[in-house]
Amino acid sequence: MRFPTFFFALLLPLATLAATPRVSIEIEGLSGEQADAARDNMELQQFLEREVSATQLGRLVERGREQIRKALEPYGYYDAQVESDLAQADGQYRAIYKVTPGERVMIRAASVTVNGPGSQFGPVASALRAFVPKVGAPLEHGPYEASKANVTAVLQGAGYFDAQLDRHRVEVTRAARSADLDVSWNSGERYRIGAVHFAAAQFPEEFLQGYLPWRPDAYYDVEELLALQQRLVDADYFTSVSVQPELEKRADGHVPVDVLLVPAKRTIYTANAYLSTDSGPGAGFGVQRRWINSRGHKAGGEIDYSARLQAIGTYYRIPVPGRQLKSFNFAAGYRDETTDSSRSRLMRLSANEVRDRWHGHSRTLGLQYLNGDFTVAYEPHNSSLLYAEMLLARKRADDLMFPSHGVSVTYSARLAAEQLLSDTSLASVRADAKWVRPAGSKSRFILRASLGALAASDFEALPPDLRFFAGGDRSVRGFDYQQIGERRIVPNPEPGPPDTIEGVIGGRHLIAISGEIEHYFLPRWGAAVFVDAGDAYNSSPDANVGAGIGLRWKSPVGVVRVDFAVPVSTEFDDAGLRFHIMIGPDL
Repeated sequence: MRFPTFFFALLLPLATLAATPRVSIEIEGLSGEQADAARDNMELQQFLEREVSATQLGRLVERGREQIRKALEPYGYYDAQVESDLAQADGQYRAIYKVTPGERVMIRAASVTVNGPGSQFGPVASALRAFVPKVGAPLEHGPYEASKANVTAVLQGAGYFDAQLDRHRVEVTRAARSADLDVSWNSGERYRIGAVHFAAAQFPEEFLQGYLPWRPDAYYDVEELLALQQRLVDADYFTSVSVQPELEKRADGHVPVDVLLVPAKRTIYTANAYLSTDSGPGAGFGVQRRWINSRGHKAGGEIDYSARLQAIGTYYRIPVPGRQLKSFNFAAGYRDETTDSSRSRLMRLSANEVRDRWHGHSRTLGLQYLNGDFTVAYEPHNSSLLYAEMLLARKRADDLMFPSHGVSVTYSARLAAEQLLSDTSLASVRADAKWVRPAGSKSRFILRASLGALAASDFEALPPDLRFFAGGDRSVRGFDYQQIGERRIVPNPEPGPPDTIEGVIGGRHLIAISGEIEHYFLPRWGAAVFVDAGDAYNSSPDANVGAGIGLRWKSPVGVVRVDFAVPVSTEFDDAGLRFHIMIGPDL
């Protein structure tokens, strides 16, 4: 059979490709990053999948020795010995290199300085102290270049935009296997923050100027610009905030700043469904007006309805921008809550001042007025109470939704006088804290603690909200919500024996602590073991201890926690196996 000439023309390249020997590279004496650097620096690496003649391959293998030596110099090996061999078997070539790195070059002397006013700036001095490699350490080009870049970045970030790198010499003495560093910058003068222009904003310029965190004519600092951006984001008026220095327009020692703002949706509506063993299944609806007028006032309301809780509330907020951000808040609401130990129907009015950053905390100072009916231990009461309240809260975490490192602390204090629209005098303090720490790569340790104490001229006049109880999803698991507290013998409200029963009335003191270990056996699924203990008491605490196991799921809205717990130490006869479920962030 005869084939056309073009058919052989198609087959010839395929036959040549099939006959082309493959080349592999073996490097002995190196490992890890240094072996990778040596391999990547070799020209031969580019011909592993390409056709190459035997003569060309020999030249490439020969040049590879010098290329390996050059690749090792950034790691301080300036006297490496490299031998090469080219082996062939079954049509395959193996380029074999045997490397003896030798002794590393060590830093004998180092001079790293900044001349000019920038030398006195704290972050610049810290960057110079952190400069590596140091005297006595091996010469490594990577850390050296990173240290130079860090000093330059710190100078630029502090406003030394005219800083120049005057000298950057590395003198290597191969025979002595030593190196001397000589690096010097001239900082130039430090710039100040100039005029700030806000673009595309829905508020007048003078209102937005109040969010500037720096004093007039302050020195430039990139941290101040980041603080301004965070303030504007936290204000919740904008979907996008961009704060950029206009370096090309700097003049007369000042740098203007341009702020681009994209307004957010003015009115937002929210709806949610939730499940908690404390309050039962429920749903909520809310509406928020992000700004009402050109002064940024806010308003909103929400409704909650669940098996044990029905609540409605509304608020009005007046932000006061300035170097110390604050807001004035006014709220009103009604709450109808039923637990196994109490029932309360209370109207609440409040007015307070909130400062978001007060010595590292969020601080709330204000007044609250409660009025309504409540039943505790089957005894009905009616009470009015006007009290001053202070709250301090602090939260730090590497991830607010699912932290591996985090802490949340809240302190509260309340004070009421019987002579001022109150049925009882009251002094109350409480502290709540939660810590999250890693316990291995896939586990976390979670610790919670609560302490509280109150004094009241008439404890019976205190609504359940102002007494101390323990037990429930967020307190001592293994016990029902508010099941733990001082008890009183009361007539049985139900017909039939017994004639009397114990009713929980709460306590004047609170102590609760919880320890938990979570382990995630899959990226989103994990398990937990925990021990909780606590009491709400008047004179001396009892040991109410619950322990159990749980399942964890990292959902898009927070961790879903499903727990089974039993009391392991208690004097209460009505304690038993409890099922707990919670959804939400950890802190």
